[in-house]
Amino acid sequence: MSSYSPSIERLVESFEKLPSIGHKTAIRLAFHMLDMSEEEIEEFIKSITDAKHNLKYCSTCFNISDTDPCPICSNPKRDQSTICVVEDVRDIMAMERTHEYNGVYHVLHGTISPMNGIGPDEIKIKELLNRIRDNEIKEVIIATNPRVEGEATSIYISKLIKAFNIKVTRIAHGIPVGGDLEYTDEITLMKAMEGRREI
Repeated sequence: MSSYSPSIERLVESFEKLPSIGHKTAIRLAFHMLDMSEEEIEEFIKSITDAKHNLKYCSTCFNISDTDPCPICSNPKRDQSTICVVEDVRDIMAMERTHEYNGVYHVLHGTISPMNGIGPDEIKIKELLNRIRDNEIKEVIIATNPRVEGEATSIYISKLIKAFNIKVTRIAHGIPVGGDLEYTDEITLMKAMEGRREI
């Protein structure tokens, strides 16, 4: 039987539903929330509600944004002829932290994974091919994570893109196998971009 009141228990349980939050961390977060002022709580709730209601997928690259197209796609200073293909929206944030890449992105929202029932039609590959077909693209950089699924997706996409007779490169493996872009430091990502190779 818990020593906390039912209200605190529900708050702790809510935090435990978040990724990477264990029981002890959930308790710390719950008590931190209880120490916050009413105004801080209202602002916190409003930021969650606003994000949930205002954010949408960019119809061009499938990044999450308040606007469509997103700020990256609509920025005239970005190189629209180079597309960096990533698995997840968080990977864009990781790449942007390097301040080295000036092209645009395409978010797949996953990888091909037959074991999990995810085929090419379940991720945004068709949309990528449409972008390449409808625009003057010079290079596609494939920056999927260096795991089995990421490699399989990279090979699959590169074979499809070769038909368009444009340059296809893969970021170099400065990133450890089994790692995620979102947790990779800027220097490693920068070196990985510099050492990308044609596939």
